[in-house]
Amino acid sequence: MTEAGLQFSSTDLVLLNGTIAAMMFGVSLQLTPKDFTRILKSPRAPMVGLFAQFLILPALTCLATWLLNVDPQLALGMILVASCPGGTFSNIMTWIGRGSVAVSVTMTAVSSLAAVVMTPFNFALYGWLNPNTREMLRDIAVQPVELLALVIVVLGVPIVLGMWVGRRFPVFATASDKPMRVMSLVVFLGFVAIAFNKNIDLLRNALATVVPLVIFHNAMALSIGALAAKCMSLPVDQRRAVTMEVGIQNSGLGLTLLFTFFPQSTGMILIAACWGIWHLISGLSLAMVWSRRPA
Repeated sequence: MTEAGLQFSSTDLVLLNGTIAAMMFGVSLQLTPKDFTRILKSPRAPMVGLFAQFLILPALTCLATWLLNVDPQLALGMILVASCPGGTFSNIMTWIGRGSVAVSVTMTAVSSLAAVVMTPFNFALYGWLNPNTREMLRDIAVQPVELLALVIVVLGVPIVLGMWVGRRFPVFATASDKPMRVMSLVVFLGFVAIAFNKNIDLLRNALATVVPLVIFHNAMALSIGALAAKCMSLPVDQRRAVTMEVGIQNSGLGLTLLFTFFPQSTGMILIAACWGIWHLISGLSLAMVWSRRPA
């Protein structure tokens, strides 16, 4: 994989950071403290999902990239995506697919906050455990404190602020929920499209390798969520929620970290960018199938 970095400006980076922060702010407008305490009252489904999200998925991703001898840059990109929390659109996909929205919202809230610590930790741990990516991890010189600070800024602060605004201005929170989700999705996909267009020559040859890996990885994530929920004999609607939460990753957070700290790691950026598009296609397709089958 080439070491030449993708072309992007400081404005692009600010736009991406702002988009991810806005997405988290929009999601958290509808969050309340009950969404966090619910896990104490009915812990089984959220705990199964979080276990699959932060433990099983990163570990199996590390193992798969090692056994399949995936290019180190692509492998490290897959490990980073697997270390991210659930995607911000998993709640909508769960709702469309007749899954348990309560479980989905609880997992999104808790995993987003847990990711402040777990995302940098898992990325560093599994990047080091895979012998093929260990040397590259040393070369890119991960700065744990700076990585943690950025995750707090784009995840932690927007969540806290969104919850405060939602509680202080409930009418605004209800009215702006859907427009903010749609706007965030459009801006994020627009950013990915512009980045691809700027670097079309660099990307053309790489996509033949990246796309199959992303499809395989996303299918693995969805399967891990579904199997973990089934093994715990969860009701069908809760299985669907857990499946979506584990399979729909916040790849936008991964892109933010990559553009900020590893702009020369083209392969990693390609993995995260393709994830940002593909998981919407796979997630919405699965949700539409489920919508025809009442839980």
